[in-house]
Amino acid sequence: MFVTPAFAVESTAGAEAESAATNGTHTETGVPNEGAHEGAFPPFDPSTFPSQILWLAITFGLFYLFLKRVVLPRIAGTLEVRRDRIAQDFDQAARMKDEADAARAAYEQELASARAEAGGIAQEARDAAKAEAEAERQETGKALDRKLAEAEAHIASIKAEAMRDVGKIAEETTTALVEQLIGKASKAEIAAAVKAVS
Repeated sequence: MFVTPAFAVESTAGAEAESAATNGTHTETGVPNEGAHEGAFPPFDPSTFPSQILWLAITFGLFYLFLKRVVLPRIAGTLEVRRDRIAQDFDQAARMKDEADAARAAYEQELASARAEAGGIAQEARDAAKAEAEAERQETGKALDRKLAEAEAHIASIKAEAMRDVGKIAEETTTALVEQLIGKASKAEIAAAVKAVS
């Protein structure tokens, strides 16, 4: 006959169950059935309470000693280190704030002095520019006065020359008019008449 592996496993499991039943062992846990405590969970069995309480006290005591001697000192040390570091950070922050305030005050003082100096330089530049402009204005005024005097002298000379020529022109014009109207006239009479009019 042909046997599959699944059938072989089932047949061996069945054989083990039959042998366990004949030996008096419980098939599910593999623990012999004692009858009195049949089906009770061992931690809830009242007959084991005193030993459980003893082991609980021993375990709690060892855990307490471990916490007291090992864990809590480490935690306290870590907290102390952190507290010191925080205090140092606060001190450093306060020192840096003081330095920043001092630097700011120095900067504001430098800025005020620079503004005052700039104002002084600007005032000096304005005064110098005003003085230079006044000197240039006076120099330009003097140059204009010289040119005006030269122009007036030139105009006076032109006027004088023109006035000399006016007499001659008036005599010539009068002579030409008289000759056309009357005929011939004497130059002495015409010159005397022009001088009398001018």
